[in-house]
Amino acid sequence: MTKIDFHKASFRDFENIPGMDAFATAAYFQEYLNYLRENGHLNYRIESRSPVGPEMDLVLPGSAQATRCVCLVSNDYLGFSQHPAIKAAVIAATQQFGTGSGASPAIGGHFSYHAQLEKRIAAFYRQEDAILYTTGYTANSATLQCLLHKEDLAILDMAVHASVYEGVYNTTVKTFLHNDLDMLEQVLRHAQDKYRSKMVIIDGVYSQDGDVAPVRMIAELAHRYGAYLVVDDAHGVGVVGDSGRGVIESDNAFGEVDLITGTFSKALGNIGGYVTGKPEIINYLKYQSKQHLFSTTATPAILGIIRAIELVDEEPQWRTKLWENITYLKKGLSELGLDIGTTASAVIPVKIGDIPKTLEAGRLLLRAGIYANPIMYPAVSKKNARIRMNVMATHTFAHLDRVLNAFDEINTRLLIRKNL
Repeated sequence: MTKIDFHKASFRDFENIPGMDAFATAAYFQEYLNYLRENGHLNYRIESRSPVGPEMDLVLPGSAQATRCVCLVSNDYLGFSQHPAIKAAVIAATQQFGTGSGASPAIGGHFSYHAQLEKRIAAFYRQEDAILYTTGYTANSATLQCLLHKEDLAILDMAVHASVYEGVYNTTVKTFLHNDLDMLEQVLRHAQDKYRSKMVIIDGVYSQDGDVAPVRMIAELAHRYGAYLVVDDAHGVGVVGDSGRGVIESDNAFGEVDLITGTFSKALGNIGGYVTGKPEIINYLKYQSKQHLFSTTATPAILGIIRAIELVDEEPQWRTKLWENITYLKKGLSELGLDIGTTASAVIPVKIGDIPKTLEAGRLLLRAGIYANPIMYPAVSKKNARIRMNVMATHTFAHLDRVLNAFDEINTRLLIRKNL
């Protein structure tokens, strides 16, 4: 067996090691984790002893005590997981219905609160119907597994979420370079009359770069060549658009998208996933999508999601404050000469482009009391390793100044400033 260079390795290197069975691979991977831990670079799965928020009490590597850190790892963009009105709705729902649903949807686990949420999330996106899944990941993977088979074709933007790639394992797959409409059209043209169903699948906001898709233009191309369009706007809901209805709203593309998928676990402050669309396709999924049909349904706590959806409209000040924070942090990072790419959302990367240097930046950030995620291959290409940050409405400028000061110091030590 060829030894893996731990200094340059990523998690992908341990997925399928030739000549090693599963338990031997796990033991070797443990050696790699130990190496990262010894060098202060294993800043994943850090235990928190406080609620989600702009600051969190973290048990940092090598310490038994919690340290208060500025948190930039949460997708709770509007701070709704801590909103008193949403908490009250969850408590009331639990008191009325209990803590669980007890069954899968087809055999007794479909309750009034599920039906209410299906109607509410469909109406939010100006769609006719919706199906609920237990996670946003499953909403993508299960739906695509159900709808696409070996006779069909999935056409993916290369930057779509891992859940989409899992969902298309059993069908033909073609990809196009990120947001490259010329390449997309070339793929669509070559695929004409060759497949039964063709689906173009994109994100609205992309989770690593924070940039957005030109949804309306992609919809026009897809439909021109007889393909359907599926948009996962998990990071757009509550954040992007005049009323927080995501990239589809900001691009005026309602009515142009065939299926909209998303999650309740980000700006809406809960957990679960959904797909919205026409009643016929949604009903098909409700009776044919195995992960929906054979999974116990969500708990009554999802009634908090309905209150969150209402608050997106009732309290737009959270979205306003979020965008003030986004603008402030982007401006400060750019003035430091750091590469934040083309982000247009609450996801802000600092691109470093070197795995060891990115891991060291993560360590130095933690030492400065800043919790942000080093992202490396395979989540991004090796040359695009970065620190990824998620901004929240509940951050203050003082929090963000601490982040900027830490990056200024890190740049002095590691020279992560982009070439201007």
